[in-house]
Amino acid sequence: MYQERIRLPRLHDKVMEADEAAKLIRDGMVVGMSGFTRAGDCKAVPFALARRAADEPFSITLMTGASLGNDIDKVLSQAGVIARRLPFQSDETLRRKINAGEVMFIDQHLSETVEQLRGGQIAPIDVAVVEAAAITEQGGIVPTTSVGNSASFAMLAKKVIVEINLNMPLALEGLHDIAFPVQRPHRQPIPLISVDQRIGLPYIPVDPEKIAAIVITAKDDSPSNVLPPDAETRQIAGHLIAFLDREVRAGRLSPSLQPLQAGIGTISNAVLHGLIDSPFSDLKMYSEVLQDSTIELLDAGRLSFASASSVTLSRDVYARFLSRLDHYRSRVLLRPQEISNHPEVIRRLGLITINTALECDIYGNVNSTHVLGTHMMNGIGGSGDFARNAHLSVFVTKSIAKGGNISSVVPMVAHVDHTEHDVDIIVTEHGLADLRGLAPRERAREIINHCADPLYRDALRDYVARASVRGGQTPHLLEEAFAWHLRYRDHGSMREDGPLAAAVQKKEPACA
Repeated sequence: MYQERIRLPRLHDKVMEADEAAKLIRDGMVVGMSGFTRAGDCKAVPFALARRAADEPFSITLMTGASLGNDIDKVLSQAGVIARRLPFQSDETLRRKINAGEVMFIDQHLSETVEQLRGGQIAPIDVAVVEAAAITEQGGIVPTTSVGNSASFAMLAKKVIVEINLNMPLALEGLHDIAFPVQRPHRQPIPLISVDQRIGLPYIPVDPEKIAAIVITAKDDSPSNVLPPDAETRQIAGHLIAFLDREVRAGRLSPSLQPLQAGIGTISNAVLHGLIDSPFSDLKMYSEVLQDSTIELLDAGRLSFASASSVTLSRDVYARFLSRLDHYRSRVLLRPQEISNHPEVIRRLGLITINTALECDIYGNVNSTHVLGTHMMNGIGGSGDFARNAHLSVFVTKSIAKGGNISSVVPMVAHVDHTEHDVDIIVTEHGLADLRGLAPRERAREIINHCADPLYRDALRDYVARASVRGGQTPHLLEEAFAWHLRYRDHGSMREDGPLAAAVQKKEPACA
């Protein structure tokens, strides 16, 4: 059955079991695996590596596009296979090992990993493991539901292991646009001036002689774990849609807006979902991940085209998408992440970017990665690529967490991923702060009045008032700047009056 998937006959004798193919990967190697936000990851070789490690301990540096599904990071980290990991992850078991210092994690902008590989700034790829729907007559690799870094890993690696996934329909062929920037210093501009433009090939061009093993699998991607919209995320969407409508009426945007980007996760997905009932039409998306909301917008006729690096969907929407590829083919395109996330293209296309903050501070700095300033969650992902270069850079978050014991708006973020210079708009369920053209003291007023939860507004206003007496362009009380984080660490609540269960029930109504 797999012969129709491997259309270069001389590669048929490369087919082998996963355990045999995994022997090509040895202790200390750098391995690049396909996979981007639970889509298009390898389904067999990673587990063969974990099985081997039980009897033959070894470790590797693991590079991917982004996070992996099917518990791959969990299984590999439990087996002690991962010594170093980059550029992004989202697994709880691996996260614990990272925060314990047992795995060295390099948190990178997703557009930068391949640039550093290509320039020899980090150790080269020894073996690439890439999931594919097929191999062409010339030996080209047809990716599945993500491209991520797979194309560059396969091009740069010394050897390539291909996993042919029989569960992935052959109709995926033609959905991809594989292009690479030319090596510096003679690089030309990336010739991409519209979201729906094709500039590359529908497969990954590799020398067939590098394909050392082919493994046959038949397993689906892990479904997305984002939650459906709730009352608060609907409010966030409502505030952002009202703002964008005002921009249209002011003549700063057209009714089709600018191309949209949204980071992975429940809040961003819910905000995009809210556009289904918005006044906008003929929308376009230039993002890194297509989530359920993208498919719903396409089906509703609101979205005319979507370009990204992966498709990460819930189980039902995943089945619908794969079964109707002919319907979506003319309106969806998957690219390498160094193209989907490239600053040059983002700036040229003028994106409206929507990403999620763990916390923001009163001056607009955003923490996307670290809890209490020290413990890694997932990583910065592509949010920095998009925020720094956007036409409008939007960050969304719920105003409180842990039943009100944590405020997402704090005097000073405990870790900075996006400085105030890269943040235009902050939105919570309470309202929207437009920070464009405002000085720090003005930004503080907007963020506190419109975004902070009522439980914390008075404390934030008091902090700003006392800090302003001391003066400065960006007033702070250095001895108190992280007092809220310390209070939560030591007493379980950022509030001075301790646990907030009763207070949450009595909090004042939200105001916009």
